[in-house]
Amino acid sequence: MESKKNKFLKLILGRRLEDSQLSNEKFNTLWGIPVFASDAISSVSYAGEEILLVLVPVLGMASFKFFLPVVAAIIGLLAILVFCYRQTIDAYPQGGGAYIVANENLGEKYGLVAGAALIIGYILTVAVSSCAGAAAITSAFPELNKYKAFIAIGLILLLAWGNLRGLRESAVLFGLPTYIFILTMITMIVVGLIRFTSGSYTPEQTEVVVTNAGDTLIFVILRAFASGCTALTGVEAVSNGVPNFKEPTTKNAKRVLYAMAGFVALVFFGVSSLVNMYQIIPNDQETTISLLAVAIYGKSTVMYYIVQIMTVVILSLAANTAFAGLPLLMAIMAKDGYLPRQLVTRGFRLNYSNGILILFFTSSLLVLFFNGSQHHLLPLYASGVFISFLLSQLGMVLHWVRYKGPKWQVKAAINGFGTVITAVTLVIIIIMKFLSGAWVTLLLIVVLVYFMLKIKGHYNSVAKDLKIDNMEMANSLIHDAIPGKVIVPIQDVHRSFIKTLNCALSCGFEEVELYSVCDTEERAEMLQKKIDQLRIYSVPVTFCYDVTELRNTNEVLLKHIEDEVAKLPPHQYLTVMMGVLVTEKNTYKRLHNRTTQRLMNKLQKYRNVSVFTVPYII
Repeated sequence: MESKKNKFLKLILGRRLEDSQLSNEKFNTLWGIPVFASDAISSVSYAGEEILLVLVPVLGMASFKFFLPVVAAIIGLLAILVFCYRQTIDAYPQGGGAYIVANENLGEKYGLVAGAALIIGYILTVAVSSCAGAAAITSAFPELNKYKAFIAIGLILLLAWGNLRGLRESAVLFGLPTYIFILTMITMIVVGLIRFTSGSYTPEQTEVVVTNAGDTLIFVILRAFASGCTALTGVEAVSNGVPNFKEPTTKNAKRVLYAMAGFVALVFFGVSSLVNMYQIIPNDQETTISLLAVAIYGKSTVMYYIVQIMTVVILSLAANTAFAGLPLLMAIMAKDGYLPRQLVTRGFRLNYSNGILILFFTSSLLVLFFNGSQHHLLPLYASGVFISFLLSQLGMVLHWVRYKGPKWQVKAAINGFGTVITAVTLVIIIIMKFLSGAWVTLLLIVVLVYFMLKIKGHYNSVAKDLKIDNMEMANSLIHDAIPGKVIVPIQDVHRSFIKTLNCALSCGFEEVELYSVCDTEERAEMLQKKIDQLRIYSVPVTFCYDVTELRNTNEVLLKHIEDEVAKLPPHQYLTVMMGVLVTEKNTYKRLHNRTTQRLMNKLQKYRNVSVFTVPYII
């Protein structure tokens, strides 16, 4: 009979998938692009805005002289990263994220730094993308601005639900909108170019207040470059998720990587060129994409709302890259013992559902804390991403040096060049964004690494404690064990107690002790008479009790068990067997067995005490 929990999950998530169906849940190139490339593709909708938000307050309308060169530099950096990650995919078909590459080639600490940076980056991807999506909505409907944070959380919830339904369903659910967004942006670029070149649009002369605080030109440009590097987030997602592709996995992964780079370069440079031509000045009330769409199509046109709707969709779907990448990364790190083992378990629909839920809750908390503002979140963003870029490229250099292979010198040189470029970019980002929030990311990485090392230490300690060196030791532990006695707590002679007693009598203990905590001597004597009338002949049964009116029953019982444990000779065990009432109605569950549960929790610290519960269904 199907449980209520399974019925609910089936209603929300769809039918349960069997383990044998996992291969059907993997992606081909067509559906891999929206899942793994939507983050990088979507960043074009806010990366240009972040560049202008740095340039305009200092340089005014002269910002447009430097805007496109900064965009071109970022696209050039994208090309370098794509070329480098192509090699990572070939070298690590099992999934070559920065964590795996750095851990294998640079060592444990570097791997954990890369893993922590990726975890933070993925969480920020969801928070930033959902906030940017909410901003696109409020640009079209300003009256919703005060609900921006809740709109963003609603978008995250929708993505979490889609991914909990399974890999393939999330790709189908989110795939088509990604392609529609690309088509929408290309259409806007073409229409915008036609309008501008035909002379049917003349940029308005906008007055901009310039607040030059003594910044040098190079400083401002570098700061704008650091802000615009948010367009490169999500580039590593493809190499992280190679195992999620259908065979041939590496070929499909590289196709997705190339397609992502092509779409990002085309849309980012195309939209940025229009922003430059139309001289769009961003403001706090409306996004740059919205202002550009108004300039090209007009405020109340159908195409304007299509642009806004698809921008909302793609920004929301950008978070889907994190939902595809982070649970897999956390599962890999959990297998290595650096995160809780529960993250390895696949859920109802063969996905890493625990990782999906963690991503949902942490990103939602960030959105609430920053009140739905992507501008406040973005300074935390790029530094962590480029730390993982740097460690991945440096790890790949050492990989080629160590394992050689055909043309390894050329491959090492390519990744070496990627190492230098990402290192320089990381230094620029940290210097330019340190006080704006990059320091928070660096601190969080250190804290995460510390806790991951503590978790690993705990698992190592447990493994060492459980280890048996050889079978002789195992046999000595078995043969040295002395049959002990069992304590059965008793309140009264009823059906649950009789079932527990029968279980105790059938287990071969030397002695069965019935123990009770009574409020009066009369109560204890009455219970003694009932026990004396029980016809038990197979095992010696004794009755012990304590009388108290003031103390909690658990305290007295626990003290009695502690006294019995102190009397145990070496290698002897004490067993406590308790009856548990089980109700089929969830409504009444909390009305029973709270005492039993608390006692079990306290007895867990004793190695030579075994606790058993015997359920009785009511």
